[in-house]
Amino acid sequence: MTVGTSTKAKIDELKKEFDQRRVGKSSLLNLIDEAEIAESVYNSNAIENSTLTLKETEKILMEMEVPRDVSLREVFEAKNLARIFEYLRNKERTDLDIHVILFLHKMLLDNINDKISGRFRNGTENVRVGTHIGAPPEKIEGLISDLLLSYSSDNTKYFLDKISGFHLGFESIHPFNDGNGRIGRVLLNFQLLSLGFPNIIVKNKEKLEYYLAFNEFNDTKSIKLMTKIISKALIESLNKRITYLKGLKIITLTEYVKINRLEGSGVFNSAKRQAIPAFRENGVWKIGI
Repeated sequence: MTVGTSTKAKIDELKKEFDQRRVGKSSLLNLIDEAEIAESVYNSNAIENSTLTLKETEKILMEMEVPRDVSLREVFEAKNLARIFEYLRNKERTDLDIHVILFLHKMLLDNINDKISGRFRNGTENVRVGTHIGAPPEKIEGLISDLLLSYSSDNTKYFLDKISGFHLGFESIHPFNDGNGRIGRVLLNFQLLSLGFPNIIVKNKEKLEYYLAFNEFNDTKSIKLMTKIISKALIESLNKRITYLKGLKIITLTEYVKINRLEGSGVFNSAKRQAIPAFRENGVWKIGI
């Protein structure tokens, strides 16, 4: 077990409250999910070095003019990923399999590179990420099948340990010529949604720790850092939705500090650790009162 007992208890408690409060409020949750799409798209693409800002991403998704020259590729990267998030929101819950993975990849690279979309690497198509070499093309389908089987058949591990291990394993295989990171984070959310949890966002500002988690796995096979990242993101997502479902007044954490005459750095550190029910919207820390 990698996720600690106290973290498991916290997630279980928040999930129970989320399930109780969500009854009859699907329209509110849909609004939250819709409002979050641009932020999800921006962060996932930024991790892969997209030059688009959050504001530019929002404008592209709203079909508004962007006040600078943006490559057609980056426009399609934003639109395609948004389309995938919309698809996941409305998709009937099914098991994850190779066909789903390839379908999502085809959606991701639509109008970007149709020659490599919707298929795994083959022939001499080898890839490198930093010092890590992806799996040999001829072994990819078998390795992905094994990864899927391991995930679906292991009923002994805590769900976040399983999801973290899958995410790390998938990225280690690096099955595609392009889009591995974005598809990996999509699959992470596919798995959470299938378990009744909300979408999470891996923040671009925290990508250094995210990259370190892959290095840790490639060097030692440890999933500890990745489970920490995903656990905090999930707790934050649950806190955000519960705050809205409770109908609390939402203010910035800066306002909260001033109103309560608190020491700012301590409060923001508590938010980052998810020791208080704070959450981010468009990069701004907020809390309900």
